[in-house]
Amino acid sequence: MSRIDPTARIEDGAVIGEMAEIGPFCTVGPHVVLGPNCRLISHVSIAGHTTVGANCTIYPFAALGGAPQDLGYRDEPTRLEIGDGCTIRESVTMNVGTPKDVGVTRVGARGFFMSYSHIGHDCQVGNDVIFANSATLGGHCKIGDNVYIGGLSAVHQFARIGRQAMIGGLTGIRGDVIPYGFVNGQHGHLEGLNVVGMRRRKFTRERLAQVRSFYQELFYGPGLFADRLERVQHRASDDPAIAEILTFIGEEKHRPLCLPQDGATRSA
Repeated sequence: MSRIDPTARIEDGAVIGEMAEIGPFCTVGPHVVLGPNCRLISHVSIAGHTTVGANCTIYPFAALGGAPQDLGYRDEPTRLEIGDGCTIRESVTMNVGTPKDVGVTRVGARGFFMSYSHIGHDCQVGNDVIFANSATLGGHCKIGDNVYIGGLSAVHQFARIGRQAMIGGLTGIRGDVIPYGFVNGQHGHLEGLNVVGMRRRKFTRERLAQVRSFYQELFYGPGLFADRLERVQHRASDDPAIAEILTFIGEEKHRPLCLPQDGATRSA
């Protein structure tokens, strides 16, 4: 049986899962579906066509399912979908999608969103991500699984961040970040691989050596970047991580690739 504080306002039509807990002064709109065992601590606003998965904990003043911050939005019934087991801290905002894109903002399972982080409209966010305080996504971003975005960092609209990448704090991301990449700096540039994260996910020393060798050849070899990219295509069979990086680079994109700050950028 759900526990709902008498000061909370639950609109007719909302679906509240078993054993959910809705604390003081929360508001839940008529098109919201709240999964089992969710906990809204207090002063949480969930609006729009929003689905929240099971076992999520949402802290005070989070605002989920609000209208996209897009001047062309005309109150269409677009959606926000949040996966199971997410922790959403104070004053986090996540907006519904727009008809300009797929019409849905998706957030995967087990994400940890620290205070004031923001998910813009039409973003597609993977599983097991961590957004530090005030990490911000512009609209239409695509974020892979196990991505870490540091505090006060911002990602330009339409940018992609590949799986297991790490973004340092106070970083502006203007281009696509390869899987396993580590990006840092005011105007973010690629500083190497997220080796710490790769080790945590059981990359052996041999695998790390293979991927590092590929990285050096791609970003620091002789010639133009396009020529180097062509030369390393055969290395896709060396390791699944290399294949994943090459596939990511080859996919359709709206933003340029985030490159190292030094000679790799000048020769691109």
